[in-house]
Amino acid sequence: MLIDKYSQHVYHVAYSVLRNDQEAQDAAQEAFIQMYKSLPEYRSEGFKTWLTRIAFHKAIDAKRKLGRRSSEDLGGEERIINLPGSEEDILARLVREERKETLRERINQLPAQHREIITAYYLSEKNYEQIAHDAQVAVKTVESRLYRARQWIRSHWKEDEWRE
Repeated sequence: MLIDKYSQHVYHVAYSVLRNDQEAQDAAQEAFIQMYKSLPEYRSEGFKTWLTRIAFHKAIDAKRKLGRRSSEDLGGEERIINLPGSEEDILARLVREERKETLRERINQLPAQHREIITAYYLSEKNYEQIAHDAQVAVKTVESRLYRARQWIRSHWKEDEWRE
């Protein structure tokens, strides 16, 4: 059931690192094997985030192996390492995107007047002035609408649903 639910996501994580279909499929399979082996250590944190880390690290391992193979093909004289500039940057981006998607789903359940201001500020990442200009209202109106929307969220959502 977990494989059916997360196979596309795990494949995309691996492919974003490897940029090769077959290698990404292999890394995804390795990630699910590792997930199964590591389930006893799972600490009930975000499951998708945990699985994403496993997939990411398996893809990095595969990338390193590819780099070693390429180096050996050249006679071992040149060392080729095909790692992205910063492994943590990719993982951080994936986690941030996952959180944003979860937030989008939650925001879609908000009352319309709150949904618009929260979407503009948090998802579109507009500042108060931009939102005021788009809505043709005063900046103070944007501030008060955002305040009321945050208050609504605090009173209607569990804390772990809006804080991370």
